[in-house]
Amino acid sequence: MTVMTPSPIDQQEDEEMLVPHSDLTDNHQPMEVVSQAENANTVENQPVEDPPSSRFTWKIDNFSRLNTKKHYSDVFVVGGYKWRILIFPKGNNVDHLSMYLDVADSASLPYGWSRYAQFSLAVVNQIHSKYSIRKDTQHQFNARESDWGFTSFMPLGELYDPCRGYLVNDTFVVEAEVVVRKIVDYWAYDSKKETGYVGLKNQGATCYMNSLLQTLYHIPYFRKAVYHMPTTENDMPSGSIPLALQSLFYKLQYSDSSVATKELTKSFGWDTYDSFMQHDVQELNRVLCEKLEDKMKGTVVEGTIQQLFEGHHMNYIECINVDYKSTRKESFYDLQLDVKGCRDVYASFDKYVEVERLEGDNKYQAEQYGLQDAKKGVLFIDFPPVLQLQLKRFEYDFMRDTMVKINDRYEFPLQLDLDRDDGKYLSPEADRSVRNLYTLHSGGVHGGHYYAYIRPTLSDQWYKFDDERVTKEDMKKALEEQYGGEELPQTNPGFNNTPFKFTKYSNAYMLVYIRESDKDKIICNVDEKDIAEHLRERLKKEQEEKEHKKKEKAEAHLYTIIKVARDDDLAEQIGKGICFDLVDHDKVRSFHIQKQMPFNVFKEEVAREFGIPVQFQRFWLWAKRQNHTYRPNRPLTPLEETQSVGALKEVSNKVHNAELKLFLEVELGLDLRPIAPPYKTKEDILLFFKHYDPEKEELRYVGRLFVKSAGKPTEILSRLNKMAGYAPDEDINLYEEIKFEPSVMCEPIDKKITFRASQLEDGDIVCFQKPLPVESTNQYRYPDVPSFLEYVHNRQVVHFRSLEKPKEDDFCLEMSRLYTYDDVVERVAQQLGLDNPSKIRLTSHNCYSQQPKPQPIKYRGVDHLSDMLFHYNQTSDILYFEVLDIPLPELQGLKTLKVAFHHATKDEVVIHTIRLPKQSTVGDVINDLKTKVELSHPDAELRLLEVFYNKIYKIFPPNEKIENINDQYWTLRAEEIPEEEKNLGPNDRLIHVYHFTKETAQNQMQILNFGEPFFLVIHEGETLAEIKVRIQRKLQVPDEEFAKWKFAFLSLGRPEYLQDSDIVSSRFQRRDVYGAWEQYLGLEHSDNIPKRAYAINQNRHTFEKPVKIYN
Repeated sequence: MTVMTPSPIDQQEDEEMLVPHSDLTDNHQPMEVVSQAENANTVENQPVEDPPSSRFTWKIDNFSRLNTKKHYSDVFVVGGYKWRILIFPKGNNVDHLSMYLDVADSASLPYGWSRYAQFSLAVVNQIHSKYSIRKDTQHQFNARESDWGFTSFMPLGELYDPCRGYLVNDTFVVEAEVVVRKIVDYWAYDSKKETGYVGLKNQGATCYMNSLLQTLYHIPYFRKAVYHMPTTENDMPSGSIPLALQSLFYKLQYSDSSVATKELTKSFGWDTYDSFMQHDVQELNRVLCEKLEDKMKGTVVEGTIQQLFEGHHMNYIECINVDYKSTRKESFYDLQLDVKGCRDVYASFDKYVEVERLEGDNKYQAEQYGLQDAKKGVLFIDFPPVLQLQLKRFEYDFMRDTMVKINDRYEFPLQLDLDRDDGKYLSPEADRSVRNLYTLHSGGVHGGHYYAYIRPTLSDQWYKFDDERVTKEDMKKALEEQYGGEELPQTNPGFNNTPFKFTKYSNAYMLVYIRESDKDKIICNVDEKDIAEHLRERLKKEQEEKEHKKKEKAEAHLYTIIKVARDDDLAEQIGKGICFDLVDHDKVRSFHIQKQMPFNVFKEEVAREFGIPVQFQRFWLWAKRQNHTYRPNRPLTPLEETQSVGALKEVSNKVHNAELKLFLEVELGLDLRPIAPPYKTKEDILLFFKHYDPEKEELRYVGRLFVKSAGKPTEILSRLNKMAGYAPDEDINLYEEIKFEPSVMCEPIDKKITFRASQLEDGDIVCFQKPLPVESTNQYRYPDVPSFLEYVHNRQVVHFRSLEKPKEDDFCLEMSRLYTYDDVVERVAQQLGLDNPSKIRLTSHNCYSQQPKPQPIKYRGVDHLSDMLFHYNQTSDILYFEVLDIPLPELQGLKTLKVAFHHATKDEVVIHTIRLPKQSTVGDVINDLKTKVELSHPDAELRLLEVFYNKIYKIFPPNEKIENINDQYWTLRAEEIPEEEKNLGPNDRLIHVYHFTKETAQNQMQILNFGEPFFLVIHEGETLAEIKVRIQRKLQVPDEEFAKWKFAFLSLGRPEYLQDSDIVSSRFQRRDVYGAWEQYLGLEHSDNIPKRAYAINQNRHTFEKPVKIYN
């Protein structure tokens, strides 16, 4: 079987990247993806003993008032080591709480220290512990990575929301569970050598894909079919799924080191952002198999996917009192089995085929017979040779509007007999001659991170495939330890002495079984003859290139790279690729030279390459100046030219020793043939010249000259005019290009003073142009060199995208980074043909998520375009726009609220968007709403309620300002005030009434509220029986259904069941109940109320993307 194990996360995992915090703060990288989560495999093959473990609880008071960027907990000890928790209360450069486990004494530990721990970090929900957020991982801590954890632990909006329960009375509670394990040298480990198998590299949050690919690869029949899919040598793996998968499988079979998956994800059509999103592994499995099935059509391997994975079941409905039966045959590639409430796989199958009775209000409408009592169920017609079982480890939590993980214990057998109990899972038409006895091949595991346990040959030897690392495992670890549930570790004396149950957050989520009778066919031999010749050749060539690069890398210390720039390079690049400085050294001729080679010998190679005799070559060293420009500095001396290349490199570049950069000076005679370079004295200065044409807005390199330091520019004007193609006596202006970072500095040169007085030296750049008449300067955008260089320095092509289609460019505009807010929106409005630029609203781009930022740019909220494009330490070239129906300044003065109006007599809810000035009150909202809704009578009064988790938390007073009302997390409900509430007697009470159901989780009873909460007036002395009549009438519940309901008084989540004769008012305290949402009359019944067709949270850009493979 293949066991795959998922992580214990009840968060959506696309956000989840594991990082050492220091990588963020020091290198300003907002996401350091775990390339290899160093999981429990660092302790594989160790003698089994209980590792030291402990739980630490950290309570932080006055949390919202913390004004430090980082906040550390007290030190606690586990396994003899000191630990502490590090949090960033306002996020580590993200809008999420950031939290890490830190080695407390890392600064004082001896050189080369290392320790390995598995740990979980949790933010405790102080209202409902069920909603605590917990994430776990494992890491090998060392001096370089002394902390590890989660940069995006939970959204700050959720954390600081008082109704969510994470911050109660401004107190915040964090829990850490730490298990310290023995260390095996992680980096020196060789998977191929130790196991015979290699792993897959993680290119982001792709461990879910890696575990699936390893599982499919280790089904040899599947691998053979993939190899036999027709591909050609002209196909590119990045554009062909079959070829990319063939290439990947070939490398897994024959490579000695871990294999990259980038070609495969490219063939899926995924961009980099997709690769970093945690997709649903089950969905990916289905989509990939469907894609392959489609690509196999019309080939020799057509139908392989169905032959391997397709089974069939029959849905039936059979009437009890009449002879009528309806059946429908359906195929499946995998089966989704319930985990909750089931102790093992057999219990899940029992539940799968459980018979449902259709009776009472739920009778079946049978053709010709009308409504009938009936039995409904599912039975299996046949099972496939390879049975894929997806375990429902995640379920949707309606209260939290998110997926939560089920870590309950769930067992799965090594051998699975689906013919048990006389074939109770089989339909009457099933072929009983086929023996449905299965053996476990693999299991996918999730524990904050995905990996797979596989036994490739179905022997007793299991292997754990955890991204790049493959380790041998014993049966106990592969099976029993992936059941989930809880275990009781040893107590740790002197620390939290009470033992706690350590929840196993690593557990199986996918099982693959192979039918015993088919295993010889499935676990077949796959060798080179199954692989197309062109594929073998391609991959052999790839391997040779890889070896060549590896050899080059190993010998790199023996060689150096010399980059030689010439006049031709300057002429080719200036004005085209570059404007500032002289050359882009990455685009000039480079030589790969042995360090021991004498420089004079290298000159001979240059002579062969460029056709310039050795005696006519003069080389200049480049130097980086203090103002960050890079210019030729001085010629090499004859003595230096006798040295080795390596020695020269050290002289030239004391800081960056990677390569030697040279400028080759070649003088040409009248016949344009090389001649010997002129003798250079200290008085001679080498200057480089650029010419600017304001009409063409063009800057070009025209040549270089030696000038005397005591000479004046007037002496060389005729030579410059000749370079530019002007008349010898043309008047020209000269400027020195001094620097361009962080701002441009280009100043006029006084032609009447000496070059020395102008502080010109070797390697300086002089730009010149014809002066423009004063009256014509306005005709040109950039009339002189400084204005043109300023423009070039700040120009930026911006890609504008509609906020509704954030992946597609709508148009591009060239702008200046110095444009003001008004300049930018005017250009966009002009592009869109819009008269009023203030109706444009812009949103910046998040460089890391590749999505729009959650908050748009406020009207004139930034000074310049450069501010709009800047994100942390990166600059983007993308902006998003939307066209509003009213001007942005006006909209910003308004508050927009979504209000759900509940009609008094009709069972309907309508969402209204109310837009009013921010200083408006709730009374204004109600008045506006009255003009939009249908009231039961003209004098009806409305009220506005705050509803959260199916409880009423507040009735808004009419005079409350709307500016601070937040409808992002809770629902605003408007309703008519019932007449009976307006005429309360002195002893009447207005109480909260909520629907609830009970659920047992981890041996604790939980109360779950659902449905629409409401208020009810109760009178003094009124019994429950009398109140029930009114509630039934109000909710219009049929007698038969209502008879099943139970009624309880609940205070702080504890139900106290009531009898019909109980006086209800005596239970409720005499105080204002509007704040007392934890004290209510509860209606206990099953949750079969149809869900409303609207979403509470409609946050922008927060939906998980479905898996798509585009090719």
